[in-house]
Amino acid sequence: MSIRIGILGYGNLGRGVECAVRQNPDMELRVVFTRREPKDVKILTDTAKVCHVDEVKSWQKEIDVLILCGGSATDLPVQTPEYAKLFNVVDSFDTHARIPEHFAAVDAAAREAGKTAIISVGWDPGMFSLNRLYANVILPEGKDYTFWGRGVSQGHSDAVRRIDGVKDAKQYTIPVESSLASVRAGENPDLTTRQKHTRECFVVLKEGADPTKIEEEIKTMPNYFADYDTTVHFISEEEMKRDHSRIPHGGFVLRSGVTGWEKENSHLIEYSLKLDSNPEFTSSVIVAYARAAFCLAEKGEHGCKTVFDIAPAYLSPKSGEELRGSML
Repeated sequence: MSIRIGILGYGNLGRGVECAVRQNPDMELRVVFTRREPKDVKILTDTAKVCHVDEVKSWQKEIDVLILCGGSATDLPVQTPEYAKLFNVVDSFDTHARIPEHFAAVDAAAREAGKTAIISVGWDPGMFSLNRLYANVILPEGKDYTFWGRGVSQGHSDAVRRIDGVKDAKQYTIPVESSLASVRAGENPDLTTRQKHTRECFVVLKEGADPTKIEEEIKTMPNYFADYDTTVHFISEEEMKRDHSRIPHGGFVLRSGVTGWEKENSHLIEYSLKLDSNPEFTSSVIVAYARAAFCLAEKGEHGCKTVFDIAPAYLSPKSGEELRGSML
């Protein structure tokens, strides 16, 4: 039996989910929900429908997992608790500081409705989160470091695009190379947020917008830019299309620690990603966790989960026997 998938939102992430579903033979895309006029949204899956978001309730018996592909700034804090009352859901909420309150809201909604939700799925939060946890339990005496980029942050770009007067925007997160080199050298530096990364924004303004006001609004935005050295460039639409059409990203999770009775041996764990397409890789992670959401729902394990709560075997279409024989 195929796991029936619905997608809410058909931007970069939604299109990535559609492609990822196609690569998983135990899944099928049934419907894409959009806030736009459905006839204006062209999807790639011939067998799936496109419906307006107002029709979502009528699909409750036709979807096993609804994947929410909105932005973390304003969409997901509202959408995930709302749709967790109707469906098993997965989202990619990535505002790290607000994950606890988002979890609480989604957990309450999902438990009341008898649904299963998995939040903050992707590569960070997500795969990087898992690697931070593994490294911490393996090297309990040590220090954590996470560096992102150089790459486009979808969440931060979306946050800039939501500013009044902004027509389009791309935000690049850039590691401070001297800080990354210090960690790799085993120097265990104490780094502030500002010392680890810089941020660079490329912004297309709407006609009549005040660039000085918008630059100040970007640089002082809490949870996104206020704690970083941020550079803002105002460019034309043509420059945006020519120079910033792709969405690469990546980064590093490192933990430096010691073992031995006298702590005489040092170790460095490093996990890295280099991604041609941030949304497509994120989508691939989300789709694997949609399988887990389906499996947990079938077992009656309701409420909200994160990647920490999901056994790895639930992510795979392979049986336990197949996994033990091929990957263990």
